[in-house]
Amino acid sequence: MPDVTLAWPVEIRLPKDRRSLRVAFDDGRIFDLSAELLRVTSPSAEVQGHSEAERKTVGGKRNVAILSVDPVGNYAVRLGFDDMHSTGIYSWAFLRDLGENADRRFQDYLDDLKAKGLDRDRPGIR
Repeated sequence: MPDVTLAWPVEIRLPKDRRSLRVAFDDGRIFDLSAELLRVTSPSAEVQGHSEAERKTVGGKRNVAILSVDPVGNYAVRLGFDDMHSTGIYSWAFLRDLGENADRRFQDYLDDLKAKGLDRDRPGIR
């Protein structure tokens, strides 16, 4: 099995509807990551905090869109969302991990929303 930490993106595409991001890696793996998943798992301190105890669950992002994809050096992109969140830096390794674990990560998000009395349609943070 190839070392996924060495996988390099060869294409990052934002479709016209801006509701997902397609990331293709040099080993042939392609992931279509929803804007909602990217937003609620943002690697920013605002969402992740500085420890697991500080991590926030962000509700109301079902219809969030990606406004911009900007390179950060040669190791990441910064995504700007239509809710004005733009502080997360998405490394290639983070995008790869998110792609490989999207179903589990999204289910974890849904479980967190339910446990905290939040939902995908009403804004809220806990």
